[in-house]
Amino acid sequence: MVSIVLAGLAAGSRAAPAQEPFYAGKTLRIVVGTSAGGGFDTYSRAIARHLGKHLPGHPTMIVENMAGAGGFIAANHMFKVARPDGLTIATFVGPLLLSKLYDRPGAEFDALRFEYIGQPARTSPSCTLTKKSGITSLEAWMAAKTPVKLGGVGAGTEFDDAAKILAVTLGLPIKLVTGYKGSAEVRLAAEAGEVAGGCWTYDSVRVTWGSALASGDAVVVLQITPRPHPDLPKVPVAITLARTEEARQLIEAGIHAPSTIYRPYLAPPGTPRERVQLLRKAFQATMSDPDFVAEAQKARLTVDPVSGEELEQTIAAMFKLSPQLVARLKDILHSR
Repeated sequence: MVSIVLAGLAAGSRAAPAQEPFYAGKTLRIVVGTSAGGGFDTYSRAIARHLGKHLPGHPTMIVENMAGAGGFIAANHMFKVARPDGLTIATFVGPLLLSKLYDRPGAEFDALRFEYIGQPARTSPSCTLTKKSGITSLEAWMAAKTPVKLGGVGAGTEFDDAAKILAVTLGLPIKLVTGYKGSAEVRLAAEAGEVAGGCWTYDSVRVTWGSALASGDAVVVLQITPRPHPDLPKVPVAITLARTEEARQLIEAGIHAPSTIYRPYLAPPGTPRERVQLLRKAFQATMSDPDFVAEAQKARLTVDPVSGEELEQTIAAMFKLSPQLVARLKDILHSR
């Protein structure tokens, strides 16, 4: 009798259909918090062409630009509106995640509650200005008789925060002209003479403004990284020019640290843990996918991935900065 029951159970087990993977037949959306044509958009479209094949079920991938308010529209959307079902991930300027720390208006999210998927590369922030502006060296910038106009995107972005911190720590003459939708618009404004240039990641500049760099119409004048980029061995590095310990701390906490979370990909709070793990695994697999790597190399995109776990830990650590340093940064970042 027992053998008959067991045989029946085995037959029933064989007859049961295999469970279909969650992502089969579905569409996974990547929301990009900047305009088309910039570095965030370029990375996201390259990732979208390969991420789906590393997820069980191979979902269709689409990219949607949701620019505005320096990235806050996309960030707030992901926290308040996007469904936590594993079918929407987003990327926007990472330093926005520190908005609550610095009491910036516009943030309607808690950075510690997002589910972090990964990041394609660590960034190398720098200041790139046009030849027509006349500022093609740090010496020329320091000697400028009037403040040099730099394009900004909004509070919490590298464009704006770096400009404000450099003005205080290095005494550079700077006038921030903010409100552009992204790096593509800042480039166009610089080419039109509205601004001299801006401060954002060199990894984006060399891809989207490479022809101007090659011709000398755009020049990287200052690096704001902990150490020089291999492409820029002779370009000054801001931290080495800081004359006080406070200046060094402000550059490290206000520019270097945020640059390590500059291009995060994340999911809404409450996304099922098993789907977060699937997305993290697929993201890391994409970063080493030979087809993706070849495409990235062709487009001159840096691939130096950061795991979702490391992003999560890094952001948590930033919310533990000393109150004194946070207070000083607030004063600078809230200035006009």
